[in-house]
Formats: sequence, structure tokens, C-alpha cells
Amino acid sequence: MGKFLAILIVLAAILAGGALYYLQVYAFYEEVPATGAGDVQMTARASGAPEPVAHEGFRAIDADSSPIRYRACFTTPTPLAALSETYEPYDRPVPLEAPGWFDCFDADDIGAALTNGSAKAFLGQQNIQYGIDRIVAVAEDGRGWVWHQINPCGEVVFDGQPAPEGCPAPPAE
Repeated sequence: MGKFLAILIVLAAILAGGALYYLQVYAFYEEVPATGAGDVQMTARASGAPEPVAHEGFRAIDADSSPIRYRACFTTPTPLAALSETYEPYDRPVPLEAPGWFDCFDADDIGAALTNGSAKAFLGQQNIQYGIDRIVAVAEDGRGWVWHQINPCGEVVFDGQPAPEGCPAPPAE
């Protein structure tokens, strides 16, 4: 009887582990269909408003379970120097990991490119959802990536503190 119970416990643990892995990596993510010019936007220096950026090969995933699960990849024909003159830079980009099956988005490679200067990060849209910014990074070769990142206002408010000076009021719950 003891061996049977041990096998039953091991099988239950394997099934639970497999289910947990599947739920984390596959179940909640959905591919986001490309809709056109508005798929990739960056905040213009001149207007302070997001504007569409020329792009192709757009692929994206998202999940309703978290506002920071959005990831996208694209290519742009616009030179990085032109983008740098036109759009707002983003000071603290931290690309977040994507599921392994979304192979065009490698957070480690993107982070290394941002660190060594072969890619630059731009503000896509501030507060796309309260406390969450959309970040767009573009490499010298035209490859680009998009992700959502918690901004400084969100870091404080999501931690249960009042909004700091200069931050918009958090939405009513």
C-alpha cells in the first residue's frame, strides 16, 4: 500500500508541475493580430503624442492576466539616427522575459544591445494603462521590440503608497 501511495503522490506532483508549466508558458498568452500602421508607435519629441512608425513583420503576444505580459517584434526601415532625433528616449528600459516559444524576443539579447549602445529605447506610450509604459527598442540593423514596463509612478502606487508628486492620480478601484 505504501508503494502505491508514493507512486500516486509522485504522479500527482508530475501532473501538477506539468499543468503549472503549461499555464505559465502557453495558456494565458494569445497572439495579437497585426492591425496596420498603429501597431508600433513612439512618442514624438515635438508633440508629446504617440505616432505610428514605419514597420513590417509585426508579431505580438499578450495576456489578460497581467498588463506587463505584452511583447512584440518588428523591423523598421527608418534609420536609428532618424528615430533618435524624432522620438522621446526612454531612460530606464528593462526588457522582460518572453516565453521561449516567442523566439523573436530575447530579453537578454535586447538588454545587452541596449547596454552596449547597438540599440536604443524609446517611449512608445506613457501610461498605456495606469503605471505601465509601452517601451519600444530599435537596433541599428532595424530590428525592433516592444514591451510593457512598470513606470516610477506605478512602482510606488502598486506597492500601496500614495502617488508621488508629478504622477497622475491613480484610478478609483
